[in-house]
Amino acid sequence: MKIDHVGLLPIYLAAATAILVLVADLLGPQGVAVATRDGAVAPSPLRVGFTAGTAIVGSLATLLASVVVHLDSDEPRVAFCAGQVGFGEGITPAQCSWTFDDAAALVAGLVAALVIVVLLLSLPLLRSGAAPVGEFCFLLACSLAGGVALGGARDLITLIIALETLTLPIYILVGMRRADRAAAEGAVTFLLTSVVATAIALLGAALLYASTGAVHLDELVSALALDGQLRPVAGAGLLLLLGGLAFKVAAVPAHAWAPTTYDGAPVPIALYLSTASKLGGIVAIIYVVAGAGEEWWHVTGPALAVLAAGTLLVGSLVALRQQRMTRLVAWSSVAQTGFILAPLAGLAVSQPDAVGSTVAYTLVYLVVEVAAFAGIVALRPRGADGGTLDDYTGLGRTAPLRAGAFAFALIGLAGLPPALAGLFAKVFVVRSLVGAGIWWLAVVVALASVIGLAVYLRPLVALYRPAPAPRGRGSLVVGGVLAVATVVAVVIGFAPDVLLRVGEQVAGIAYR
Repeated sequence: MKIDHVGLLPIYLAAATAILVLVADLLGPQGVAVATRDGAVAPSPLRVGFTAGTAIVGSLATLLASVVVHLDSDEPRVAFCAGQVGFGEGITPAQCSWTFDDAAALVAGLVAALVIVVLLLSLPLLRSGAAPVGEFCFLLACSLAGGVALGGARDLITLIIALETLTLPIYILVGMRRADRAAAEGAVTFLLTSVVATAIALLGAALLYASTGAVHLDELVSALALDGQLRPVAGAGLLLLLGGLAFKVAAVPAHAWAPTTYDGAPVPIALYLSTASKLGGIVAIIYVVAGAGEEWWHVTGPALAVLAAGTLLVGSLVALRQQRMTRLVAWSSVAQTGFILAPLAGLAVSQPDAVGSTVAYTLVYLVVEVAAFAGIVALRPRGADGGTLDDYTGLGRTAPLRAGAFAFALIGLAGLPPALAGLFAKVFVVRSLVGAGIWWLAVVVALASVIGLAVYLRPLVALYRPAPAPRGRGSLVVGGVLAVATVVAVVIGFAPDVLLRVGEQVAGIAYR
């Protein structure tokens, strides 16, 4: 079996990053440990910088390799194919287990960029000794390898293994602060519910294979076009697989783990859960739905519509009652999942831009969500995770730049001007649903958007109340991440057509 090692280079670099991080932590400069204010012992800044720097450089190399390999060839690079590899010899990329094409390059680049952001935002946490730097960076690098592999997965086995590799290290990262009871509760909640969800997804994949004899996504299109006794088995398998994947994106009713896990995790890991993990779940759902083909869109479309409607309403309404900032953003992230899934309901009537609108909204969401969590890290009270809404009172006056960037991110999540990226993202969703004639879901989206205004208004009001006391300067690195995310959000707000073109390109690959 011929394997294109150049196409696999991003995965090799991600895996090598994990190994190098372990070596750097064990054999790199250790420096002198320092005592913290509460009497604990923290690792030396030299050790933290060297180990975290190794992880950041490796992630950056993975990102650059994804871009270079993508631009190096006009044809997708393939690996693990049945038979001989060659476009002129009857083997197409879709018949292979792994393909590095436009969609794979986009996913790999996004996951690598998110890992870099999380590492930068985690530097204060690692310097305080609250989490062991070696294990923390190693687990993130392992998750990076899964995310890079996920984008190119073209069969059910590779897809599920890559998704689990992406999410499995997060179980430990959530509970990394061993002395924190909330962290332990969040990790156990995430682990137990994830095991059940994975079992459901595997059962669905097994039923699909039993009824069709196919595991490659491209083969499912024709294999699922069957009649007779096996058709109900295939339908049940498809719905079970989608139900298991719905857990990864915190869609109702598989959403209850998210607030507890987000609130117990370190804030940068909560960011990773709400972005990279959610991105992996969305990609897997798109691949499975597209792999099922138009023959089954009358089943998957309505199922995703119901999931989206329930997720929108539950996430928005419960977010209204939250007092802790991380739980508020967690519940709003649940609602954002509803906006992401809503356009896929248009598959029921073969809406051509259904997947494209979902991809475009996801890209906007990732950028704005990074800015929102970076704002929390930049403004939160010293020694706290996310704090309560009262802890942010008056920061708009005492820390105007950081608070202004955080407020801009909240406005973007609400979909209001001047945050044009969030506004256009909501327009993408509504336009797709109206074009598909799914008016009832368009009304639910509009209602959830109105409720979302009240959700994000609460922290905005708190930011600009009279301040009880001035807040100290934040980390320059965290402030830099917040500034870059804000600038990117502003830029993409003036180029919505670029987002749609990217979405359409990914949709074309998924439909192939």
